[in-house]
Amino acid sequence: MVRCGGQGEVMTSDMWDTLWVDVNLATMVDGGAPYGAVRDGAVGISAGRLVFVGPRDSLPGSPQSLAQDVRSGQGRWVSPGLVDCHTHLVYGGNRAHEFEQRLAGASYEEIARAGGGILSTVMATREATEAQLLDSALTRLDRLLAEGVTTIEIKSGYGLDLQTELKILKVARRLSEERQVSVCTTLLGAHAVPPDFVGHSDDYIDLVCQEMIPAAAKAGLADAVDAFCETIGFTPEQTARVFDAAAAHDLPVKLHAEQLSDQGGAQLAARYGALSADHLEYVSSEGIEAMAQSGTVAVLLPGAFYVLKETQKPPIDAFRRFGVPMAVSTDCNPGSSPVTSLLLMINMACVLFGLTVEEALAGVTRNAARALGLSGSRGTLEVGKVAALAVWNIESPADLAYAVGANPLHEVVYAGKLEG
Repeated sequence: MVRCGGQGEVMTSDMWDTLWVDVNLATMVDGGAPYGAVRDGAVGISAGRLVFVGPRDSLPGSPQSLAQDVRSGQGRWVSPGLVDCHTHLVYGGNRAHEFEQRLAGASYEEIARAGGGILSTVMATREATEAQLLDSALTRLDRLLAEGVTTIEIKSGYGLDLQTELKILKVARRLSEERQVSVCTTLLGAHAVPPDFVGHSDDYIDLVCQEMIPAAAKAGLADAVDAFCETIGFTPEQTARVFDAAAAHDLPVKLHAEQLSDQGGAQLAARYGALSADHLEYVSSEGIEAMAQSGTVAVLLPGAFYVLKETQKPPIDAFRRFGVPMAVSTDCNPGSSPVTSLLLMINMACVLFGLTVEEALAGVTRNAARALGLSGSRGTLEVGKVAALAVWNIESPADLAYAVGANPLHEVVYAGKLEG
């Protein structure tokens, strides 16, 4: 039985598998000390779960009497494994030339309307084999894992036909077989109108609702459904149809909302109880209030803001005022955010958007897990949760946001197993 609660509580059982001592804990539990910090702490692990989290002097016995394997962290900091809650990690091709075009003055919307952007990646992804997609995705994934990521969300959306959308989701699922990482998959069929449906976007939404969502649900390939509600994407009415289809198959929803303009996407997401609304540079106060009432997480994507050289920042003060939880993610994708460093996003969230370090770290742990519907198992160091930990060579949690380009990760513990 798990007995959850405050720091220092323990889940009773036989001897634990592993006990870490001589560590400082950034538990990221809300409402206590900054970062939920516990100095001179200990973490007990058994059967892949946390069975003790708290001060070392609260252990119910000597370390050697409690665990088969006792390890010293030598004063290092331990945090929850990082959660990257918004990525498009699986795709084919390369769009470095579009980066050059934007530097020369072309806007993201102009490139998209000229046949570039998402559609150029769609063509490359349709042509790629599963093996090719897996190989390229592993390269990107390994960079994220090397910085302490233990849970990642991966969207489809670069197929825009049934076969390729399912292919992307299959590859995403395979990544968790190839690496020690938890993968959440999201069907993003409503990402853009494919070339063969130009002028007939409602017919394409029929395909998403009547074929893609049922097929992904039946195959168990999707954990959620997403859509791009924007002037170059889909209308709120079309998005609502997608959300209705998702609900019919018991799939939660999330939404790319208010990245380029205010389409009322945040209110729509809130009305459907969405896990998250993401981007949100142009969200209105009405949208923020609706998100607060529904518990929808605001996912901030500073990488896209930076790469696209945007100037409209998400309204951070309003999110704080209304109590909207804020997550931070890489938005790893080939066009607007070719980012494979979540640590860099922590720094950018602070420098570009004005988050505090504690808010940014909550954004890649506690709130990122909430944006995936995983608050019960990940995102904080608490008894009963999955043993997915990051061990850091740092003097304080603020170091994770401070040093640009640094990687102070010492090692990762994933489901109780050490992955150096």
